[in-house]
Amino acid sequence: MQKLGMGQAVNQALREEMILDANVFIAGEGIGVGIHESPMLPTFGLLNEFGPGRVRDTPVSEAAIAGLAVGAAEAGLRPVIEIMFNPFFTLASDMIVNHAAKLRYLSGGKSSFPLVVRIKSGAGFGAGCQHSHNLEAWVAHCPGLKVVMPSTPADAKGLLKSAIRDPNPVVFIEDMMLYFVPGPVPEGDYLVPIGKADVKRPGRDVTVVTWSKMLGVALNAAQRLAEEGIELEVVDLRSLVPLDKDAILHSVRKTGRLVVLHEATRTGGFAGEVAAVVMEEGFASLKAPLRRVTGPDIPVPASPPLERFYIPGEDQLIAAVREIL
Repeated sequence: MQKLGMGQAVNQALREEMILDANVFIAGEGIGVGIHESPMLPTFGLLNEFGPGRVRDTPVSEAAIAGLAVGAAEAGLRPVIEIMFNPFFTLASDMIVNHAAKLRYLSGGKSSFPLVVRIKSGAGFGAGCQHSHNLEAWVAHCPGLKVVMPSTPADAKGLLKSAIRDPNPVVFIEDMMLYFVPGPVPEGDYLVPIGKADVKRPGRDVTVVTWSKMLGVALNAAQRLAEEGIELEVVDLRSLVPLDKDAILHSVRKTGRLVVLHEATRTGGFAGEVAAVVMEEGFASLKAPLRRVTGPDIPVPASPPLERFYIPGEDQLIAAVREIL
């Protein structure tokens, strides 16, 4: 099996879907040149292979990029647009939230609306709060949008291919720090269903629900705790919308304890939704109050030491596990 970084896995998914379907095209700021000249990045080489008609370098206007995508999807194409940083989604949100998310509903389900919004996300590269703020909970709050956040290269490839083929608009959020982390990736037409969580590590004592870059934190903490005889079950959501409630509840009924881990700020974060599901549908299984381990309620600092403080780490997760044990 090939070994790729997440950026390369995304690139492979884009290339395969563009070969398979001539209606698929990509658009975004500088996606064919400049910062994308590294072979580890998602759109490397696609301009040379498919030409400027299907790899559209756009003006620096997220609103215009989103408008292009909405019009193209309405016309029967399958656009895959890139928003360079997660906070810039706010500039594209009118077209995505008020149009893309609603048009299929307004048609009574008679029309399809295939559109993928790839968003680069995550802290850890010193770009400051205007570039690093995680907004997945904002997007998940908008009916009509599917929200996907892969944690591994294999999941990134399989989920992106599923997203491109989906008749609904999908927001596909990629943590940039994972672009360079290698992992095994199946070759060929490999699909991962949207809306299905994955147990990345089975355990008996505490369920940890997480997604994206925090999967690595959870797995490292689980390894440390296993040396003491404490077994974490790590559930990787992969998709926030649709949410795999069954996977969460099955794990909590097994362990009786829950910690939700994400990098985004705490107040209004998606951990609250996971917690609400467990309280409403799995309360009787809990042996202790659940815990949230999240980023603090501050803008992401640009200072490297302060940014490291901001990002939740293994020690914080381990402390939360000890509290409920």
